[in-house]
Amino acid sequence: MTSQTEHEPRAENRSLGDLFSDLSRETATLIREEVSLAKTELGQKASRIGKNAGLLILGGALAYAGLLGILAAIILAITAAGLPAWASALLVGGIVAILGGLMALKGMSALKQVDPMPRQTLTTLQEDATWAQNQVR
Repeated sequence: MTSQTEHEPRAENRSLGDLFSDLSRETATLIREEVSLAKTELGQKASRIGKNAGLLILGGALAYAGLLGILAAIILAITAAGLPAWASALLVGGIVAILGGLMALKGMSALKQVDPMPRQTLTTLQEDATWAQNQVR
């Protein structure tokens, strides 16, 4: 049994048309695989962006809770003895608003660190282009 099948001509006996046909077919396969890789990479980045956006939303919700705390503090401070109403409302609302602001800043910082470009795929495409150019020479 030989390593070459009857239907597969030896590399040195193949015509230029056959070689270009193979190159075209292999290039199309490579492009399909690169598109699949790009989809996967973009999906992973979208997932990270979604998680960080959730953190940003949580920060906003805490800031809103700070507003509600300010309102509740105003109501409670009116009936409480001790601190003036404005001081109680400012203290409670200020603490909750600061916590919400810190969470929002953390979410924004995390979102800025996400690179939306599919770098791995772009690198591979550049390598593939170089390979294809070398095959034509």
